[in-house]
Amino acid sequence: MNEGTLPPIPRPLKLLTISAMIMLALLVGINVPLVTGVAPQGIISLQFATTAEQTLDILNSWGSDSSHWAVASLTLDFPFVVIYVLALMALTDYLMSDRPGIRERQAGRWVRGLFVAAGASDLGENICLLTNLAEPDDVLSLSATVFAMIKFTALLMGAAGLVVIRAARRHPLSY
Repeated sequence: MNEGTLPPIPRPLKLLTISAMIMLALLVGINVPLVTGVAPQGIISLQFATTAEQTLDILNSWGSDSSHWAVASLTLDFPFVVIYVLALMALTDYLMSDRPGIRERQAGRWVRGLFVAAGASDLGENICLLTNLAEPDDVLSLSATVFAMIKFTALLMGAAGLVVIRAARRHPLSY
């Protein structure tokens, strides 16, 4: 392997990525019936409802016919979290495979930690949201929002970290 080049993409990374994309497509499909005027982003609107009143408005806009879609989305999100975290960890390992430097290795550990934090936050968010479906509560609504913010921030920072790692020695990603 020449410096600055990566080996072929490993099979587990391919399988995890394909699995994550399939799960994401399913979640997007499940989210379609949850898009309403009160919840223009469907389940994501529920994630960012900071009060019980906002949560109740969203749940009422979905009606009893669509509430099972919210439960399905949140339930399917549990295995999705595991799959996307494993995929991101495998991607990080793959992109680190030709980065022997100490700083790159430290950055790689931080990136992996960010992806694990994102997954843990996503699980906490899902638990809060599922618990909050029956009888919305201000603490659970706010907690779910905080978990969602941590999740998205950790994912964005982790992705940025991967870009920095790849650019660290000025060797572009090559195939």
